Amino acid sequence: MAAGRSIRSKIIVLLALPLASLVVLWGYAASHTTHDAANLLRVDTIWRGVVDHADLLVARVQQERLAAAERLAGADDPVKVGRTRAAVDEASKALTDSATSDDTQSALNAEMKRQLQAVFAAAARLPEIRRQVDRGALTPSRLVEEYATVSDAVWRLYAEFALATDLELYRRANGLIAADQVRELLSREHALVVAAAGKPDLQLLSRIDGARTWQFRRAMTDLDEELRAPYEKVPLAPVDRAVATLTSGGELTVAQWRAAMDPALAVYTEAMSVSGEALLARAEPAGTGIVARAAVAGLVGLVAVILSVVVAVRMGRGLARELAGLRAAAQDLAEVRLPHLVERLKRGERPDIPREAIPSGTTTEIADVATAFGSVRDTAVEAAVGQAVLREGVAEALRNLARRSQSLVQRQLSLLQEMQGQTEDPEALGKLFKLDHLTTRMRRHAEGLVLLTGGKTGRAWRGAIPVEEVVTGAAAQVEDYTRVRVYPMPECGVSGLAVADLMHLFAELIENAAAFSAPTNEVSVRGEVVGKGFAVEIEDRGFGMDAEQLRAVNARLAAPPDFNPADTERLGFAVVALLASRHGVQVTLKASPYGGTTAVVLLPADLLEQPEPAPAAAPGRVPQPRQGQARGPGLPRRVRKVNRSPEEVRALLQSDGEGTP
Repeated sequence: MAAGRSIRSKIIVLLALPLASLVVLWGYAASHTTHDAANLLRVDTIWRGVVDHADLLVARVQQERLAAAERLAGADDPVKVGRTRAAVDEASKALTDSATSDDTQSALNAEMKRQLQAVFAAAARLPEIRRQVDRGALTPSRLVEEYATVSDAVWRLYAEFALATDLELYRRANGLIAADQVRELLSREHALVVAAAGKPDLQLLSRIDGARTWQFRRAMTDLDEELRAPYEKVPLAPVDRAVATLTSGGELTVAQWRAAMDPALAVYTEAMSVSGEALLARAEPAGTGIVARAAVAGLVGLVAVILSVVVAVRMGRGLARELAGLRAAAQDLAEVRLPHLVERLKRGERPDIPREAIPSGTTTEIADVATAFGSVRDTAVEAAVGQAVLREGVAEALRNLARRSQSLVQRQLSLLQEMQGQTEDPEALGKLFKLDHLTTRMRRHAEGLVLLTGGKTGRAWRGAIPVEEVVTGAAAQVEDYTRVRVYPMPECGVSGLAVADLMHLFAELIENAAAFSAPTNEVSVRGEVVGKGFAVEIEDRGFGMDAEQLRAVNARLAAPPDFNPADTERLGFAVVALLASRHGVQVTLKASPYGGTTAVVLLPADLLEQPEPAPAAAPGRVPQPRQGQARGPGLPRRVRKVNRSPEEVRALLQSDGEGTP
């Protein structure tokens, strides 16, 4: 459309935006859920490739720390120290090899890899810690803190693994991490007491034991009954009593301490292994379940999206179809039906006007618009009918007034002709001739009004009249007839039924040429037989018209418009167009070589007839016109005379003819 996009494109855009948003949201949710499910399915790979080896590393670091504590206490066994250190190095290498494999690395995200590098960095510090232990540069408290860097890094890695599970498994995994931290705290207490030979830093021991007690309760809270059951078998009561003895200032040997702590750590480590395997066994089915749920949700979402698209497209098409039908009906009403109806009303017809319903569709708003269009149509039709009736009434009134003027003018012409016959005074006769000429022009103007309002002149001749006599008679009806020169024309006649109309047509063109040229210039009229009939050229040497004016006037002459009382310009051309259209005459204006305008009138061949021979007139006697003819005013002095006498030409061409109104 010229003003912008079509309603169809706007509906498509309106529906496409929410549908696209729905598809994007569905895709995001499906991909996110699938990603989480895939993470759960990768838990087994992560567990086997990282967690198992990291847990073994932590356990062996705890054993090495205990051996280092014994060395600080002076009760070390070099073989045991070397064996624990070799076990730690072996576990560290196994973790590095397994965690850096392609399968494991593909299962890790960026944050997991970063935390894994932190574990490797903590393990890389073990040789420096060992050198400090060998030199005896570490206190029991410092010993515990240095070895704790490895377990702390592993816990942070475990926390990142837990985030990759669903909500239920995340809670259980956090409980398992907390349980592992409890084991680490037990190991720290053990190393602290052993390194201090039963006389540890009581403040640090109290802090570690308090953290261990709180962390154990938290772990048991996050673990369910199945995962909690192995820890219920851990003999922690002797450990608690031993710690209480030390913190209360009591005495406790290393042997007594180890008798309480060693069994607890052994059972606790076994419980960690059992609960870890149980949690791992849950991860894969959970991942499979999430994938299944994600697949079902994705499928349902896809079906919903497809249904939404189908429904939206169908509704959009239906709405566009209804609007297109409404637009087509409105255009048909505005561009075809109403103009056709108005055209028929202008022709005087009274067509039967069916009240056809405009298609409205099923949408309420569109139905309301269609109803409004129907009301507009009915109102427009009623207005058109009213305008046609009003126009016809105005035309009828003007036509009646023109007919009355015609009748009065005709009576006046008859009276003038009678007075001309009774007057012998040359001066009075000349004035009567002038008055006769003015009256003849008045009759022509009255006939023009009759023609414009849809009537007919009512005058006619019997037989054929020479074209030259018709043109001469037309020139006699022009005010400046003395400036008109009719050049000799070939003998050719026109039908008597068309004489009055053609004489009126020529008179309008000649008067227009005389009115728009200088008083000293001649208006030339020439005629000749051509291939398609008889052509008459009326040429003036006046001001002329520009190309645009010529195009407008020729268009008006080719297709006579309906009479509009408000359009009072160039009524003569409107009369000429009506007369030419009535008889199939072609009238064309063109520029004259002398600067004025030339009007070319082409009379069709079917309008031409052979004129009757002129009857001989007795010398000194004015011939009487044929039946229905009357005498008229004198011929213009510069109008060429034809074969008839002047009196006969005046009587023939200035008469009313037959059938006067």
